[in-house]
Formats: sequence, structure tokens, C-alpha cells
Amino acid sequence: MNENIELVQYIYKSSEMGVYSSENILNSINGKENKIIKDVENILKEYEKYKKESKKIIKKNKYELVNNSIKTKIGSMMGIKMEVNNDNSDSAIAHLMIEGLTMGVVDIESKINRFDKEVDKKIMKLAKDYLNFHNNYIKLLKKYL
Repeated sequence: MNENIELVQYIYKSSEMGVYSSENILNSINGKENKIIKDVENILKEYEKYKKESKKIIKKNKYELVNNSIKTKIGSMMGIKMEVNNDNSDSAIAHLMIEGLTMGVVDIESKINRFDKEVDKKIMKLAKDYLNFHNNYIKLLKKYL
């Protein structure tokens, strides 16, 4: 597979799951008085931005748009609901979000390191910005732990 396609599709699928998971977390804590809600909303907006940007690159280059499977989304939703039902404290929500963001860091860093020389500069910049977004919000969410 072409490195450009693989990297931009990864950003799209990852941000799509980030949107889906963030929305599920927000729905699960809807009506509660969690202080973390505004930060989760900001994370959702960032994921939406990266989903939109990567989708635009995919369409412009006529790459295949690959979405996450329903099975993956349902698994994520069930896991979030279980976790939040057990403990909906800001600390628990932050822990859940940090775990997801950290998985994203590991994946995107390995792709950046693997494709650094082969990938279009615009796609690589998007990937590095996406990595920075993850790292910045991991740091921000630690205040809730």
C-alpha cells in the first residue's frame, strides 16, 4: 500500500473513532456535573477537525475512504458505557481518555517514524500535528487524575 494512503487513512480512522468515543463519553456523563466535560468537548472538536482534514485529502487524491467497522464502534461504546457506569468521576473519565489518546500516540509515532522520508509533506505535517494534539491533551487531562 502507498505510504501516503496508509498514513492519511490511519488519521481518518483514528479520528473517526476519537469522535465516536468522545461523543459516547459525553452522552454517558450528560446531566452530571463533571468538570472534565469542557475538555472532552474540546477533544471532540479536535478529532472532528482531523477527521475532516484527512477526509478532504483522501477525496482529493481519490484514495479509498475506509471507515471503522460497526463491530469496532459497538465494542468501543460498550466498553465506555461499562467504565462510566462503574465510575463517572472526572478522574475515571480522564483515565479513559488518556488511555485512548496514548494508544493514538503509539500508533501515529510508529507510522511517522516509518514513513518520514516517503510521505508527502502535507500529509506528514497533518500526522505530526495529530501527534501533538494527542500529547497536549494527555498532559492537560492529567490534572484530573
